[in-house]
Amino acid sequence: METHPIPSAATLSNATKEIIVGAAGGQPFDIVKVRMQTQNDRHALQVARNIWVREGSLAFYKGSLSPLIGVGTCIGIVYSSFDIYSRALRSLNPQGHDLLSLKQMYLAGGLAGLTNSLISGPMEHIRIRLQVQSPNSPYQRYTGVYDCLRTILQRAGPLGIYRGQTATMAREFHSYGIWFSLYEFLMRQMIRGGESGREQLARWKVASCGALTGTVLWALNYPFDVIKSKMQADGFGHERQFLTTWDAVRHTWCISGWRGFVRGLGPTLLRAGPVSASTFVVVEEVRKHL
Repeated sequence: METHPIPSAATLSNATKEIIVGAAGGQPFDIVKVRMQTQNDRHALQVARNIWVREGSLAFYKGSLSPLIGVGTCIGIVYSSFDIYSRALRSLNPQGHDLLSLKQMYLAGGLAGLTNSLISGPMEHIRIRLQVQSPNSPYQRYTGVYDCLRTILQRAGPLGIYRGQTATMAREFHSYGIWFSLYEFLMRQMIRGGESGREQLARWKVASCGALTGTVLWALNYPFDVIKSKMQADGFGHERQFLTTWDAVRHTWCISGWRGFVRGLGPTLLRAGPVSASTFVVVEEVRKHL
């Protein structure tokens, strides 16, 4: 049965506003996750309570400005580069076989993720540093996004903004490979299950595919995210703990064992399902009106 390609960057441009709102709604879960990853706190509810009591409700949105401003750019980069890589892979198929295989979609998505990491890496670096600072934390205090960026450049140089980039690239490649290929696989199964076409799928089915995709994506990629956060929250100069990605991996294993690589996964999964579901519902609804 014929299926349609994932919408292009032009399609998603009309949905950026709705996706930003969804992303903003998930920010409180994100800061709890980051605090658990970098400060070895074990209980999500206790972390959330401490933030509320010691820093106030607005603290749940620390570091949100950078990713929310950049989400439109990242969406455009991911989907436009996915289109480019998809066309390149499609040209390698035998004539008449225009539908990409799931392996090809994974590869195209992974390459799109690598492309996006050039922007998402620095944005997340700034976000992480803003999220981990609190009145009682040992982390350096920043007054905002600009102050954080200026400090990074002064203390670590231009390349310092890409700290943790190896872990970021590994996460982005695998994440977007799964994002495109698993979602498309689930949608194809829904279509084969009796619906007449992609456009006729009920919203709850699209949302289910999106939610499952987001949940699986984060469950499989979470250790990369832990290492990335630890490296990006690390100090400068003599205060720096991790000189390489391997240093962060080894330190995490020695201190916490395997649990250190999944700390904060709970709030992440609570956020991943709803955010991914709403994202894909918006994508599919927009494409119906083109």
